[in-house]
Amino acid sequence: MSALQFDVGSRVRGGGRLGTLRLPHGVVETPAFMPVGTYGTVKGLTPRQLRGAGVQMVLANAYHLALRPGVETVARLGGIHRFMGWDGPILTDSGGFQVFSLADHVKVDEEGALFRSHIDGAKMLLTPEVVVDLEMRLGVDIGMAFDVCVAEPGDRRAAADGAARTLRWTRRTRAVLREESPTSIFAIQQGGLFEDLRRENAEALIELDFPGYAVGGLSVGEGREDTMRVAEAAVAMLPDAKPRYMMGMGTPLDLVDLCGWGYDLFDCVLPSRNGRNGSLFTATGTLSIRNARHADFDGPLEEGCDCEACIGFSRGYLHHLAKRGEMLGAVLCSLHNVRFYQRLMSEIRAALAADRYDAFRRDFRARYQEGSGGSDG
Repeated sequence: MSALQFDVGSRVRGGGRLGTLRLPHGVVETPAFMPVGTYGTVKGLTPRQLRGAGVQMVLANAYHLALRPGVETVARLGGIHRFMGWDGPILTDSGGFQVFSLADHVKVDEEGALFRSHIDGAKMLLTPEVVVDLEMRLGVDIGMAFDVCVAEPGDRRAAADGAARTLRWTRRTRAVLREESPTSIFAIQQGGLFEDLRRENAEALIELDFPGYAVGGLSVGEGREDTMRVAEAAVAMLPDAKPRYMMGMGTPLDLVDLCGWGYDLFDCVLPSRNGRNGSLFTATGTLSIRNARHADFDGPLEEGCDCEACIGFSRGYLHHLAKRGEMLGAVLCSLHNVRFYQRLMSEIRAALAADRYDAFRRDFRARYQEGSGGSDG
């Protein structure tokens, strides 16, 4: 029996739903957004700050942790939760995305992926079996099956080959799972931009009866219209009674649409990465804190935001920190963005609970302009 329990609560027209995900290290109310902590840390933010921002669950990466400091080191130091100082649920990506993103450092065949470390050139072979072992030894709540993410999702032959190999690797993953393990493994649907390939892939994966399913291989360079078209179709192909995870997305506008279609979990680097670069999310869009117009602004970054950056500091001060390259600026801006995403998810859950999601989505789209929010509009 899986250590994961998932209960679907209220639903709305279009597919959106509330859920409760129970895991060994805590309960996650869904839909939920996971900040990315690839190396065991969300850059610049402490676990206490993450909790204060409303974060329920974080994402790390098994491939990168296996390279450095090594799974053996993490295990000796008490497992990933103690190692990170984070007592809530953790999900790890498997390294499948790195097959795509580090293509110059990897050779893929039917056995698995042979990586040449981008750190010191050492070789590491990841196979479906090795990935499961890594994730279970790390002690994460959810691990992802090893998959193939293709570089050109619009190339039908590449998408078909990637989906077929992903399925074969996922069957090998299923064969080595231990029912008593506290780590639950999710399967990943592939198939590029082709709905028939994704449906075929999903049907075969569902037969393997994993505790959760993800949609992978999107938002890897294709246009947003194609991404969202496929994302809307793909979620309906996955089991309704199990958690459904959209990997690697997305912007606030993306999340509002995806939650309305019935996705439950999300991750993306945007909140922390953009924060470090001074690009900040607000209720009306994004602003660049480095813009000179903010230099003399004595008010908060965003009215109504309860994060430490907005409560304790002026926009002019944050501008000063960003222009000077001060670490505190990156920390405060990252914290604001993480809090913005968590506030957005709370608003989404409230709209779903009140059965007013269509109105919420219309209102959000009307006020939010990506790239032109706040005083930069």
